[in-house]
Amino acid sequence: MQDYQQLASATCAHPFSYLGVTPHNKGVKVTAYVPGAINISVRFASGNKAYALEANSLDGIFSATISMPPGDQYLLEITTADGTFTRIDPYQYQDDAFHAVHFIDHEPANLYRQAGAQTVSVPFGDNRVDAIRFAVYAPNASSVSVIGDFNQWDGRRHPMQKTELGYWVLIIPELAVGQRYKYEIKDGQGNALPHKADPIGFYAEQYPSHASVIFDHQQYEWNDDAWMSARNKDKYSAPMSFYEVHLGSWRRPDDSENKRYLSYRELADALIPYVKDMGYTHIECLPVSEYPFDGSWGYQPVGMFAPTSRFGNPDDFKFFVDACHQADIGVVIDWVPAHFPEDGHGLARFDGSHVYEYADPRRGWHPDWNSCIYDFGKDTVRQFLVANALYWLDKFHIDGLRVDAVASMLYLDYSRNEGEWIPNVDGGNENYEAISLLRWLNEEVYRHYPGAMTIAEESTSFPKVSRPVYDGGLGFGFKWNMGWMHDSLHFISKDPAYRRYHHGDITFSMVYAFDENFVLPISHDEVVHGKGSLIGKMPGDEWQQAANHRCYAGFMYGHPGKKLNFMGNELGQSKEWDHDGQLQWELLEYDKHKGLQTLYRDLNKLYQSMPALHEGDHDHNGFAWIDHENAGQSVVSFVRKGRKHMQKVYVVSNFTPIPREHFRLGVEDAGEYTLALNTDDGVYWGSQYPVRERMQASQEPWNHQPCSIELALPPLSTLFIVYE
Repeated sequence: MQDYQQLASATCAHPFSYLGVTPHNKGVKVTAYVPGAINISVRFASGNKAYALEANSLDGIFSATISMPPGDQYLLEITTADGTFTRIDPYQYQDDAFHAVHFIDHEPANLYRQAGAQTVSVPFGDNRVDAIRFAVYAPNASSVSVIGDFNQWDGRRHPMQKTELGYWVLIIPELAVGQRYKYEIKDGQGNALPHKADPIGFYAEQYPSHASVIFDHQQYEWNDDAWMSARNKDKYSAPMSFYEVHLGSWRRPDDSENKRYLSYRELADALIPYVKDMGYTHIECLPVSEYPFDGSWGYQPVGMFAPTSRFGNPDDFKFFVDACHQADIGVVIDWVPAHFPEDGHGLARFDGSHVYEYADPRRGWHPDWNSCIYDFGKDTVRQFLVANALYWLDKFHIDGLRVDAVASMLYLDYSRNEGEWIPNVDGGNENYEAISLLRWLNEEVYRHYPGAMTIAEESTSFPKVSRPVYDGGLGFGFKWNMGWMHDSLHFISKDPAYRRYHHGDITFSMVYAFDENFVLPISHDEVVHGKGSLIGKMPGDEWQQAANHRCYAGFMYGHPGKKLNFMGNELGQSKEWDHDGQLQWELLEYDKHKGLQTLYRDLNKLYQSMPALHEGDHDHNGFAWIDHENAGQSVVSFVRKGRKHMQKVYVVSNFTPIPREHFRLGVEDAGEYTLALNTDDGVYWGSQYPVRERMQASQEPWNHQPCSIELALPPLSTLFIVYE
């Protein structure tokens, strides 16, 4: 009787002990619980005869001892005040429900293959019927139920069975894909918690429900075999130029008045041709994992396994990635293991205890973002995060993960004052658990998906971030060069008259340029929160601002390292980025902005077409200074060299508005030199200062080089000069 009372109060932890089929000395006992039922009968799959169950004194409890054919299944005929209906009893499939937990902890990827809401089939007589197998980790809960539209969100109707591993399991036959669901969880003391979305949910609704949605990953048919089989090429010597995009504000539908977003499929139609035309090799999306607050841009994710439904369903996102690949464009997503928000339907205090986050706020609470921090030392959390990374590469064919805020994971005292953090076992500030996790993550990614890549946003000098784990590194493929970004932006924001005093800001990056496999980022973080737009950082009048912007972009594309630019940089957008709006596309009506866009297009294509500009991005033999000491004129010059080609590209940047006629540049070889690109060209809204298209090297030594050429350096410009 007490067990039945637990069912009635939705506090039952072991429904398999008395619901469904249990052994009895006179056959088997069949027990069903359907609140509000008037009569319940059992009908076996192998016959037409119905066996009436007897009502218990508690509402909805029916049972009977009957002779059941061996290995048979049955359905329930249920009569309520609203009529009679049938359903296949979930509680007869106990062995099938336990199937998930037998394999979950064998390897990380099993988590998303076994847990959550999985589409399966179960036997029913001579046939099999579709079913959904639920498995959720809540080790300290006293009870868990699946709730949804299919059971009136009533936690009494589908209690789950607790397993020794802390997972709760249940199979529900005939449950359709597309149904909404959550988990009703009571903590260890029996207190009801906010209804929780599925931590392994593949699809989620937006506000106000934030419900998980049953989804079948097996339906989409991919058409990117050519891309997937070819992407194992050497990325380090290949050109990679990333277009960083916030999918919600790149462009809004013309008829929406900014009230809706472009869908994933609409973005495939509009964004991909644009990126292709502009010459970028990859689209990097700000986080697409489901997040509740628009203003977080995705950096406060809740549904780590669900592409945000703001833009469509998971198959729509697959279509977008598929279309990118068919257009020879890679897709990288921002991945956020550094923190997660406290939203009631999310992971925080999931079963009333700290299942996913560190319990001590000195480790489990992020002061900068007012969010939780994963417990990187807990085996189940480590598997959760590594499985999630593999999931995006597996189910969505993602080409890379850019891992956000790595520095905040590596250091226990990150953004904390003395006394607000707990040292490690050696008394230091390194988070050994996070370091171990990141190494494991990278090993798993490259073991299973060698054609993919991981990229760290790491803002300190932590050693060997992009070096292999076997060499003592963290194992990332690439690292954002935050030092270059901050120093070079600091330099270019200065009035040209004062740049001579900050010359080291533009040259210092080459001291460490090959310590890591760097990506040069001008990211979303630099054009928001009062920092203004990229062109807005430039000093001077309207022409000088645009010229500084062009000169700086040219310097960036000449500098060793892969390239990343946030959307809008190429437009010379005057306003800082607004996630609630769209880019200022109307600016392209003006020659200045159209010229900047043309320059970025030409820089991307030059970078791709010139082996010297990309083959040695991570090889010190692919770079040599010509002159890094000319602070008086604020001119820097260097040469980029191919690894497999004899080509050399000389890059000269004049960071002042003063043109330099008869400027001599040292070169390594005798012969003819050709101007490949001039950021001051009229097509870019430049001054069209006269320059030499071809130059013959003389034997006059200069800049410690055996030969030299004579240039005309336009004001605020970068020149690319090629020697074949």
